[in-house]
Amino acid sequence: MHRIFLLILLCFFAQYSYGQDNPELLVDKFFKEYTRGPAKAVETLYTTNPWALRNRDAIDQIKNEINKLTPDYVGQYRGYELIVKRQVATSFVLHSYLVRYDRQPLRFTFEFYKAEDKWFLYSFQFDSNLDNELEESAKLNYFPSAVR
Repeated sequence: MHRIFLLILLCFFAQYSYGQDNPELLVDKFFKEYTRGPAKAVETLYTTNPWALRNRDAIDQIKNEINKLTPDYVGQYRGYELIVKRQVATSFVLHSYLVRYDRQPLRFTFEFYKAEDKWFLYSFQFDSNLDNELEESAKLNYFPSAVR
């Protein structure tokens, strides 16, 4: 009897935790899988979106581009750091991460949407424009209290 109760309890918690994915958990899952295979991580990320199959070519293009981030091209993957989180409302958020490689940093941008009760990937992109934006932000016109 005790075993049956324990089994039911475990099933309940497993179902509850699966249904409670949030953007942070989805990003964590992505980066865990990213170390094993970047294209597979992108594919898994898009499986959260029930509409993704309608745009299969775009997903394949992202997978092809991310597969070009080889050790010969950018060096070894060294981890990731949060740059910024923004939200438009409680149901639409953006998470931007600095992804560290030996040669250069990249930015991975995730947008997540929750229409009803489940978060899914709305958009994913990556780029290497961090240095340009950092230099631009250092210009004096970005400092409101700067003496002119």
